[in-house]
Amino acid sequence: MSNAAVLDRIASVTLSSVTLPLPTGISDAKVFTGRQRPMTEVAFLFAEITTESGHEGVGFGYAKRAGGPAQFAHAREVAPDLLGEDPSDIGRLWTKLVWAGASVGRSGAATQALAAIDVALWDLKAKRAGLPLAKLLGAHRDSVRCYDTSGGFLHESVEQVKDNATATLASGIGGIKVKVGQPDWREDLRRVAAVREHLGDAVPLMVDANQQWDRPTAMRMGRALEEFGLVWIEEPLDAYDAEGHADLTRALTTAVASGEMLTSVGEHHELIRHRAVDILQPDAPRIGGITQFLKLATLAEHANLGLAPHYAMEIHVHLAAAYPAEPWVEHFDWLYPLFNERLECVDGRMHLSARPGLGITLSDRAREWTVEKSTVGG
Repeated sequence: MSNAAVLDRIASVTLSSVTLPLPTGISDAKVFTGRQRPMTEVAFLFAEITTESGHEGVGFGYAKRAGGPAQFAHAREVAPDLLGEDPSDIGRLWTKLVWAGASVGRSGAATQALAAIDVALWDLKAKRAGLPLAKLLGAHRDSVRCYDTSGGFLHESVEQVKDNATATLASGIGGIKVKVGQPDWREDLRRVAAVREHLGDAVPLMVDANQQWDRPTAMRMGRALEEFGLVWIEEPLDAYDAEGHADLTRALTTAVASGEMLTSVGEHHELIRHRAVDILQPDAPRIGGITQFLKLATLAEHANLGLAPHYAMEIHVHLAAAYPAEPWVEHFDWLYPLFNERLECVDGRMHLSARPGLGITLSDRAREWTVEKSTVGG
């Protein structure tokens, strides 16, 4: 059997479990309703892949509050199946790894563990081509609209949120998202009204209830929020309540957005099938990586949905740039210490860099925060 089409082979895979400490405990509505504790750290899974020809790729996934050790353990079990494979065959390798761990399913921690590997393979492929990932995929634009979430959490006073928003806009970011979903819905309305008055009508403003409303409350709040000219209302209901989201989407003028908590293309397809949202918010690390994200993006485009990927802007700026309709990308400053590079935001838009691949390298701090590491091959 000829190997003429094999361009290279995977020589080693290094997996690192990294715990990123957050400067302060982060609280959204799930903390205020008693469902979670404040978040004090984020667990990252990094994959670094090296080929026999000396090419390298880096990718990452993450877990908030719990799940990081599970992702690392699963990735470590299946990683040996990559050795000797051609890294160009990304779709086939994703399927191979899924079947290697098929007994634990095709969503959740099992496929999230594959995301870091999948992202690293795409990073490697773009680097070999000498292109930013967005250009390898086929970019529709060189910059994307961006909004900030990291300054709008509920553990901060509304005065602090307003100060954060002022600084955010001055830094070149275009929109502001604030958290809602508190037990007292009137406090939510007061908070949104204060922020809107501070920003003025021209600044894009979004709110995020983090799945804390029931159907009647979501409908009441959705109607009450119409006056503020929001870009969207995010996760008004349980992420898996496609029918409830669909009723809300039909009833409101304001766009409804959701999807970040779903962990597979199939789960997102339920939102699409029910016409449950106006804006889909997939998270590449949560649904299994870039390979799965691209499948979902095709479905979203076919359904004429807006796109606003969740978190992980270092990955999503590339994927959003390759989406036909004008998307949004979520800016978070939490991940800054992990990488040596920064994404540039100017005039409300996040710009692609000319660096090949994802355009990121791991910082010394990321190496210092590594709690477990495993290498196969090499």
